[in-house]
Amino acid sequence: MSTVTEGGARSAAASRIPVLLYHAVMDEPPRWIAEFTVTPRQFAAQLDVIRDSGRTPVTVGALAAHFAGTAPLPPRPVVLTFDDGFADLPGRTAEALAARALPATAYLTTGAITPRGRSLLPPAPMMTLGQARILEECGMEVGGHTVSHPQLDTLAGAALRRELTQCKAELEDALGHRIRHLAYPHGYNSPAVRRAARAAGYATGAAVRHAFSSERDEPYRIARLIVRRRHTLADVEAWMRGEGARAAPCNDAPRTVGWRFYRRTRAWVKGPVFAG
Repeated sequence: MSTVTEGGARSAAASRIPVLLYHAVMDEPPRWIAEFTVTPRQFAAQLDVIRDSGRTPVTVGALAAHFAGTAPLPPRPVVLTFDDGFADLPGRTAEALAARALPATAYLTTGAITPRGRSLLPPAPMMTLGQARILEECGMEVGGHTVSHPQLDTLAGAALRRELTQCKAELEDALGHRIRHLAYPHGYNSPAVRRAARAAGYATGAAVRHAFSSERDEPYRIARLIVRRRHTLADVEAWMRGEGARAAPCNDAPRTVGWRFYRRTRAWVKGPVFAG
């Protein structure tokens, strides 16, 4: 009996897909993003753990192909994603990934990386839109992260559509090809946001949820594990084993639903708010 139970647990863990969410990789980040920043030394050590874990690194595009039924996933996949577009990304961060042959997906906030762009992100060193080509040259896939980084689930229809379609168009103009993947700022989404993402032409939408994705995950609410500066190599090793978090698909907690209602009410009174 115990052998079956242990085997079932191992099988369940193996079916969990770690989709890691990084932000900045720098030694001295601005205070507002420090919690979600790792140092270059931490990052290199984490990448070595991922590379040596026996998992197969893939992009979000590979998940999309699986969800669409057009291509199978490799055994034990892992996905690395980066939000916003901080200045380190097209430099030593992309180089560290390329040196280990680790593909990744970068979600860019176009208003934060375009001269005179409109963004709700607080000040921080950012890459430029023109550097998006460097990411692709280093083996990274580029996706959208809206124009201004708002809480998408608090926006009315026209404003929501503008954030999704304008970001997509700006990236497509810069790169010369379709942009098919989206990450919701701070993971905030709703059924209406997910419908709008599909209507805008995105094939996937990445949330946060701090959970494993899976082969049964929702294409427009892909679960990700958010990497914080307090996470240790032991945490990353556990994630590579499929341990340490729940797995999607899973329902939103009542606390999440209540927080969404509060944020929508606040936005109705005060206007769009930075998603962070």
